[in-house]
Amino acid sequence: MTACVPFTGSYTADDVEFLLKPMVLEDTPVAVKEALIQSGQKHYSQLLSHESLPAQHYLALFHEALRDNKPQLARHALILAGQIAANRRHGIALVSLARAGTPIGVLLKHLLKRYFNREAAHYSVSILRDVGLDSNALRHILKRHNPESLVFVDGWTGKGIIAKQLAESLARFAHSEGVLIRPELHVLTDLCGSAAVTASTEDYLIPSCILNATVSGLVSRTFYDPAYWAADDFHGCVFYQHFAGDDLSAYFVGEVLSAAAALWRQGFADALLQQPPNLDKDSLRRRAQTCISGVQQRYHVRDSHLIKPGIGESTRVLLRREARLLLLKQAHDPATRHLRWLAQARGVPSAVQADLPFHAIALIKDCS
Repeated sequence: MTACVPFTGSYTADDVEFLLKPMVLEDTPVAVKEALIQSGQKHYSQLLSHESLPAQHYLALFHEALRDNKPQLARHALILAGQIAANRRHGIALVSLARAGTPIGVLLKHLLKRYFNREAAHYSVSILRDVGLDSNALRHILKRHNPESLVFVDGWTGKGIIAKQLAESLARFAHSEGVLIRPELHVLTDLCGSAAVTASTEDYLIPSCILNATVSGLVSRTFYDPAYWAADDFHGCVFYQHFAGDDLSAYFVGEVLSAAAALWRQGFADALLQQPPNLDKDSLRRRAQTCISGVQQRYHVRDSHLIKPGIGESTRVLLRREARLLLLKQAHDPATRHLRWLAQARGVPSAVQADLPFHAIALIKDCS
């Protein structure tokens, strides 16, 4: 059997190569999926609930969020691109973690070329909790690029699970392949002190988190079941090509790039390129851990995996998991407008907890 062929989704070849295997996967309804995962019968990486197009009102919330937040997103993307340019002197290979990292990686690739005169390759690969980084995808990249050039990219951190998974995967890869790769995760915002490089530590609304495939190249969340995979296969995905008429992937990138151009023209280049101050990562970690522990005790949550902090993680829960409760720092925060809409549409109760260090936290329903 031959290895998988990279594809670009709805992006162009100048944007990204997805090192994923497009497949047809049976739909697992959310409630069934949740029961299978929590009972231990299946791992979440083996199941996928098929997506539908967003409702018009929800789509309007995305456009509002993009209008209001793209200047901040553009600023942070420019800062992150500047840090990458400074830290990778001899080549850049962006490796975005599918799928939340993919739109950010596309942005970074274009910003690096436009404002830092740096060419960058860009690949999007799968990483799954408990499964790890797709080692076949990593081997594919290393045939073309020096290990020192790799830059792992995601949108944000929540509890730091993906950063930890990345470090563990690269440690195993070094042991098996004899190739050392820096386990440095680059994100727009780091809520828990687990990223190596970040432009922010603020829990703010990154507009791409609101949508699923239609802002991520029409690609699904990744999945992997060893029972059905050949030894040289990439991890899998569903390519929602039939959503092409509603795809906003290129539109999102274009809007943020326009916002970045406006910032640059306004003479903020010097400020944008300044290295941010040293972050107190220990303090961020303690803040996140204290919050998670407090929520776990207050709401009698059996497993901390059922607690998802931050706007981005909360959105994921309400889009594709069985949610139990949405916690909000403020009742009418514009940054959580889409979360409140999702909760109401799905019959998920919400509560205000003013002492949260994040704008939102979602609790997954305990099916046990």
